Amino acid sequence: MQLFYNPTINETTETFSFDKEESKHIIKVLRKKDSDILHVTNGLGLLFKTEITLASDNKCTVQIVSIEKTEVPKYKLHLAVAPTKMNDRYEWFLEKATEIGIHEITPIICDRSERKVINTERFEKIILSAMKQCNQMYLPKLNPAITLKDFLKVKNSGTTLIAHCEETNKKSLKSILIPSTDYTILIGPEGDFSTKEIELALDNNYTPVSLGETRLRTETAAIVACHSVVFSNEI
Repeated sequence: MQLFYNPTINETTETFSFDKEESKHIIKVLRKKDSDILHVTNGLGLLFKTEITLASDNKCTVQIVSIEKTEVPKYKLHLAVAPTKMNDRYEWFLEKATEIGIHEITPIICDRSERKVINTERFEKIILSAMKQCNQMYLPKLNPAITLKDFLKVKNSGTTLIAHCEETNKKSLKSILIPSTDYTILIGPEGDFSTKEIELALDNNYTPVSLGETRLRTETAAIVACHSVVFSNEI
């Protein structure tokens, strides 16, 4: 199934038109025509089966034929991950985490962060493309970049964890995961969190966890954490 996206539609929508860029792609590139069927999601768990009523490359218009509701996830996974020095590594993380099944992402700026500015628009496009590619009906939420200190001031839902590399008393992530539980997990930059940041997280009721015996890159650690939580809800 090829999936399209329109954030403006809901259960009361009867017809709608794609923007010019998407319309051109549908008609000129995919060569769709009147009466062809398109599957569209609003990123909020709804799948719309639609029929093309006007095959215009300027304004492709469709009529909604049926609506299917996707089951609401039984848990929520929020990863707060420091941007990597090389953008392509963070973009890889965004793509793969979306495919696996993440719900919310926050780039956090830490003491040892080498990159402190992100291209939010590009990141959003990568997440959207990954959602459509893997037929996900829920679009992960990408928050603006924020300092770790300010992030810790926000009340995050569920169990809050910090994955770091210091030789301290930590439990393995897989040993503490409970199905149908919300998690917020902090993943630090290259060079890890500073001791001060770890102490601050612990003071804010974050539990320290280990992701394994080896030292992982930021983006790898984020994917390991993401997969572990998702997998724990599927067994």
